[in-house]
Amino acid sequence: MKIPWAFLAAAVLLLLLLFASECGAQDYSFDSGATPATPSAPAKVIESCNGIFLTYVFQGREKIYPYVKNVSAQAWSFQATATLLNTGSDVLKSWQMFVGFQHRELLVSADGAVVVGGDEFPIRVGNNGTVLAGYPQADLETAIDTAGDMTQIQAQITLKGTQFGMGAKATPMPRTIKLVNDGYKCPSPTRKAGYMYVCCKKDPKLKKKAQKTKFFPRQYGDLDFTYDVLKAYGNHYQAQVTIENNHPLGRLDQWNLTWEWMRNEFINDIRGAYTHNRDPSDCIYGAQGQYYKDFDFSTVESCKKNPVISDLPPEMENDDKVGKLPFCCKDGLLLPRTMNETMSRSIFQIDVFKLPPDMNRSALTPPYNWRIKGRLNPTYKCGPPVRVDPTEFPDPSGLDATTSAVASWQVTCNVTRPKPKQAKCCVSYSAYYADAVVPCNTCACGCDGGDADRRRSSSSCDRDASPLLLPSESLLVPFENRTAKALAFARIKHRPVPRRLPCPDNCGVSINWHVDSDYKSGWTARITLFNWQEDPFVDWFSAVQLKKRAAVGFEKAYSFNATKLEGPANDTIFMQGLVGLNYLVGEVNGTHPDRDPKIPGKQQTVISFKKKRAPQVDILKGDGFPARVFFNGEECALPTHLPKRSAAGRNSAGV
Repeated sequence: MKIPWAFLAAAVLLLLLLFASECGAQDYSFDSGATPATPSAPAKVIESCNGIFLTYVFQGREKIYPYVKNVSAQAWSFQATATLLNTGSDVLKSWQMFVGFQHRELLVSADGAVVVGGDEFPIRVGNNGTVLAGYPQADLETAIDTAGDMTQIQAQITLKGTQFGMGAKATPMPRTIKLVNDGYKCPSPTRKAGYMYVCCKKDPKLKKKAQKTKFFPRQYGDLDFTYDVLKAYGNHYQAQVTIENNHPLGRLDQWNLTWEWMRNEFINDIRGAYTHNRDPSDCIYGAQGQYYKDFDFSTVESCKKNPVISDLPPEMENDDKVGKLPFCCKDGLLLPRTMNETMSRSIFQIDVFKLPPDMNRSALTPPYNWRIKGRLNPTYKCGPPVRVDPTEFPDPSGLDATTSAVASWQVTCNVTRPKPKQAKCCVSYSAYYADAVVPCNTCACGCDGGDADRRRSSSSCDRDASPLLLPSESLLVPFENRTAKALAFARIKHRPVPRRLPCPDNCGVSINWHVDSDYKSGWTARITLFNWQEDPFVDWFSAVQLKKRAAVGFEKAYSFNATKLEGPANDTIFMQGLVGLNYLVGEVNGTHPDRDPKIPGKQQTVISFKKKRAPQVDILKGDGFPARVFFNGEECALPTHLPKRSAAGRNSAGV
């Protein structure tokens, strides 16, 4: 009698899950009331799944120190197992699984996967869940191509961490599990006690494209890294890292790049960039020193598992030892292509040494957990490295030929919108018809830590209070010098003042958008940039996205170089300084530093619009205020309400 392979696979899967559950029970004490779950997915469910079968098995938890009476504050260590099984006929490349943790989980380890966009363990994943990507097994082959080899068609992840809350007898489970790879659809998972499963299938509406490449097709995000192995030897290889800025408003200043080596590699040499810590002790006293006993680690570039890499300054561009690479040595400046094509890319090369058992030319593993940050720039969330077809380069001899990399991986990153009170710049609103300025939001850029001279103690101010309305001249002075003006203005206007005053916005850059005029054929606005930091911004840019297609009526900016973007961002006006005026200076002392407040760096321009092509714009209803504002690629926090018309404004409206 022939046994269907799907039934056999289901049986093997259940045995594996039962075994994992038993192993977890051996490591965990369940006297506290929580009992290990018993997987019970019917074999028919797995047989009927023509796709990717996902499971999550909660294996148990144990109360850990400190013991507290508050149930919601009690910490528990937990262990769980997630499994992906390819029961379909298509290979799944670079699998990614979402686990919707919801009990303030702190993930301590994830054997068999890496956390996408995560920092070093432990990682907080309990607010919005997390995405796990396959490592070292990134792809799930089909049973057809492997004769049902479970080691190739299945991936198993052992999760360990800490969670909070719920009673002793509860079974904390995630909200959901699903596959996040493009082209797959997942229904709501089925849960039975401590076991959850779901079958994710190919989207029938998605047309299957012919595979033109041997590896995963290249994807393009807001920012892309390409990791090209140029030369491979037995115990080391030479790699080139290319950073490309694809976002029309993306930017990085003085970028710092970090990643995580997965196989005890170390950087022996680097060209076109430098690492921040050259301490050889990590190699000497680590696995590297045990294998390379006679190696001189004093000259090694970096022995860190998580090296921090930065671009070189321009004066080292032609240095024979570390320079002379195209697109290097720009002091970490990456501009959008809309601003400067040649400044949107950066390149550096590294010489990487390996350890056993990877001592052959084909044993190549890229670093994982890529993260990049700038000075005042967008926050990027990066995916795992994906193997792509080798990059082709023009032949260095100048012949009409190409040379290929030994192997190539791509890391795709996308800009994330700042969370409330976590922005890096903010916007205030004012208008010709209002007598007060709506200032930046309270704690728009956070209320924890920072410059003591600029920040007020969180115990003496209200983080959640609305900011006090201001007279227009207050925008020119630092927050600590505005209090007297704001209180006097409130008394004059008979506005209530809270007992605890609102905290400052704490932003290094603020932008004022002022609706300047409104007339029959058009309207004008004035934008002012304030730099409250000591360091200047070179080659700055700002962008404003307007509502109701108001950008269609854009005419000109009088003191900035401005243009309306085309394509998907056609409702956005892009602005930068004129030639010789692209330098936004930092904050400086007043004329009399002992009594005068500091003066911010400031630039402004008036922008004019025509109503002929945008007659639907109603300025008095707020259509003249932006929907989004950016500075150097970072999205700025907007006020929660618009300026209100004053009595004087009603009389002068529509001039």
